[in-house]
Amino acid sequence: MAREIGHFIGGRQVAGASGRHGEVFWPMTGEVAAHVALAGATEVRQAVLDAKAAQADWAATNPQRRARVMMKFVELLNRDMDKLADVLAREHGKVVADAKGDIQRGLEVAEFACGIAHLMKGEFTDGAGPSIDIYSMRQPLGVVAGITPFNFPAMIPLWKAAPAIACGNAFILKPSERDPSVPMMLAELFMEAGLPAGIFNVVNGDKEAVDAILDDPDIMAVGFVGSSDIAQYVYARSAATGKRAACFGGAKNHMIILPDADMDQAVNALIGAGYGSAGERCMAISVAVPVGEATAERLIEKLVPRVEALKVGPSTALDADFGPLVTAQHLAKVKGYVDLGVSEGAKLLVDGRDFRMQGYEGGFYMGGCLFDHVTADMRIYKEEIFGPVLSVVRARDYAEALRLPNEHEYGNGVAIFTRDGDAARDFAAKVNVGMVGINVPIPVPLAYYTFGGWKRSGFGDLNQHGPDSIRFYTKTKTVTARWPSGIKDEAEFSIPTMK
Repeated sequence: MAREIGHFIGGRQVAGASGRHGEVFWPMTGEVAAHVALAGATEVRQAVLDAKAAQADWAATNPQRRARVMMKFVELLNRDMDKLADVLAREHGKVVADAKGDIQRGLEVAEFACGIAHLMKGEFTDGAGPSIDIYSMRQPLGVVAGITPFNFPAMIPLWKAAPAIACGNAFILKPSERDPSVPMMLAELFMEAGLPAGIFNVVNGDKEAVDAILDDPDIMAVGFVGSSDIAQYVYARSAATGKRAACFGGAKNHMIILPDADMDQAVNALIGAGYGSAGERCMAISVAVPVGEATAERLIEKLVPRVEALKVGPSTALDADFGPLVTAQHLAKVKGYVDLGVSEGAKLLVDGRDFRMQGYEGGFYMGGCLFDHVTADMRIYKEEIFGPVLSVVRARDYAEALRLPNEHEYGNGVAIFTRDGDAARDFAAKVNVGMVGINVPIPVPLAYYTFGGWKRSGFGDLNQHGPDSIRFYTKTKTVTARWPSGIKDEAEFSIPTMK
């Protein structure tokens, strides 16, 4: 029997009150695993009120004590890693090893947030003027929110919530309604770690809940990850109501392969970065760009048998390279893109559309697909497919290879594989993309750097995690102070200066 998933508000799980719900599937079998409540505006408002009531005391808690809660939370994440990964894999579809990576990457941002006592320090200038000192302080915004996608149900909620909470804010999470169980488990772990009730809330829902968050007057900032069209919508609607917003969208990540590259290394990178998690990653490599026909032929010769040999299996299979896609609707969408690529004239070298998993015939499976002779005017090149589909776009020379990611509307991640240091430095300096890998296929920075794309991959002035997250979730107050010391004041009508 499918279980019921409600919300987590005010420190406890509560049933949905809107009367609406969605279905949560197990992608590896196609079975309905749960019914998730879809919040209306009333439930969102209740979460905000509970958060607002708890936030002032949490903000007044000294930062090292907030850090201790985060340290305990990290300890609990490590303790429950296997349990969380099993639930995540079953509900999302990614294999368990990949699910653990999802959790680990979120855990590392929580570890970064443990340094909040240092990260929130302001500045001080002694004697800026006659008996005048100037200092700044960082203070939390109040109640903030995160709207996160299905493909990383642990990592991205933690990228948003951990820095926000450590800074002294209360947090409202609206996770994807496709795989809500892990976010609910994270809420329970936060409570076990000692976080006060109301500081971390999970409101499950769809667009109705999103709009309620964007329109709520007590929510001061919104972080979003999802498609570019919705990212732009969230950014614009947040700005219209005076909220800060950091919104991250789609991607079309290129990997440039120069003639001098180690081809075995490049192929291994493409296999993992292109097909891991069934391609359902915003940092997946979906476009391979070999430079020169000879490079392209060498790449195809090695790549085709590797794609044909990919092991697709249930999420719990230890030997599977990747598992099923998240829903039947998304599977149909990805297959539709493969159909489109064929009709556009791309050469389909490996066709995984008809893959069937024995014993799991109801699951949402698809084998790896590989296109060659894709051109920049094709939709399969222009649009994000978000599935196990890799396109090879042949470039005549380095200049053309550089131009492809520079002129694409997305600018999330890019990689170059080469032994030439000069070429790598030139590429890193000139490419119009937010995150660059040099012989690294998925250049996701570590937690103490920031993650963010350019162009239509990112909307807002600040990135995710790292120092930018502290800036995003705090406001700076600057104090100019003078204490009486025998100085005779006289009225001044010009702007104050430090004479």
